[in-house]
Amino acid sequence: MPINNEKNIAFYFIIISKTKLLQMSRSFLIILFLLGTVSVSAQLKIGEVAPEIELMSKVDTMVKLSSFNGKVVLIDFWASWCGPCRAANPSIQKLYKKYKDSGFEVFAVSLDVNKPLWLKAIKRDKLTYTQVIDSNGWVSKVAEKYYIDALPTNFLLDRTGKIVAINLEGKELFDAVHKLVQ
Repeated sequence: MPINNEKNIAFYFIIISKTKLLQMSRSFLIILFLLGTVSVSAQLKIGEVAPEIELMSKVDTMVKLSSFNGKVVLIDFWASWCGPCRAANPSIQKLYKKYKDSGFEVFAVSLDVNKPLWLKAIKRDKLTYTQVIDSNGWVSKVAEKYYIDALPTNFLLDRTGKIVAINLEGKELFDAVHKLVQ
């Protein structure tokens, strides 16, 4: 008889444990869903005015995004150590060269923590558009303001500073800029 009671107690604990585990996993899933909803709703959206950015340039002067008001601007978040960023640089440089005289500017925001490596990458990639750096890397206040969680990330702004596209590349980016500068 005591063996049966021990078995019953063990069985009871297994059932309780499974029930609690299911309740905990349901609660966990609800929390994850709510967090996901909050982060999705917190991202910058097309049609919003881009938040101000003021960072140090490669020549150690502060540059504000708002100094390009009236121009079409591509805000390009990148880093010298980011392979996909470096692979995209020639295309962005070509885009800049093609439309810079039509009121287009690239405002490249580096999340590098090593300024010499950043400067070396700019030189090696022959980048002639505006470069600024936030040497706080991933803990950058600017990256936080723009909800940057991957590199490269870009925002295309119209002449009023409103976001008209996010993360365009290649032909789509060229076409969008062409349309905006006309």
